[in-house]
Amino acid sequence: MRLSAPTTLFFDLSPIFILLFHFAAMEVSEMQRQFADFSSSLFREGYLDAQFTQLQQLQDQTNPDFVVEVLSLFFDDSQRLLNDLNLALEQENVDFKKVDAHVHQLKGSSSSIGAHTVTSACIPFRHFCEMRNTEACRACLQQLKQEYFLVKNKLQTLLRMEQQILAAGGSIPIIV
Repeated sequence: MRLSAPTTLFFDLSPIFILLFHFAAMEVSEMQRQFADFSSSLFREGYLDAQFTQLQQLQDQTNPDFVVEVLSLFFDDSQRLLNDLNLALEQENVDFKKVDAHVHQLKGSSSSIGAHTVTSACIPFRHFCEMRNTEACRACLQQLKQEYFLVKNKLQTLLRMEQQILAAGGSIPIIV
């Protein structure tokens, strides 16, 4: 038995592609709206401040991963400092100058990226270092860790949202 050449069905696929393009455009615009809403909430709720906007403005075509790179450095450095603070506060004789130096460094780096809640959590911590109050410093460290991990998770979510928008062919909305 001989099979005949398959019969080809010709039909215009352009309406399907237009519909898919329209769906993709709607999806991208929805992702951009969600990004803008989430980003605005980070400022409105005090997690981030204007310094983060300035950081974003430094990113351009020549260095499209600038913000991701700066945040990665901040995350790595902060984790190291939090570990160092933990170790320092576990010592029998706490070196408060060392603790204060670590907190000061964390305060500076969080301020430079606009992580407002982390920066704010460092202020009472430094005060208790000056007072040489170990228990209060330990409590401040727990609060600082909580603020840091909260901001880190929110920034990682923001970065994932950016990546999804870019992967779908969209552009990142500017939040002012």
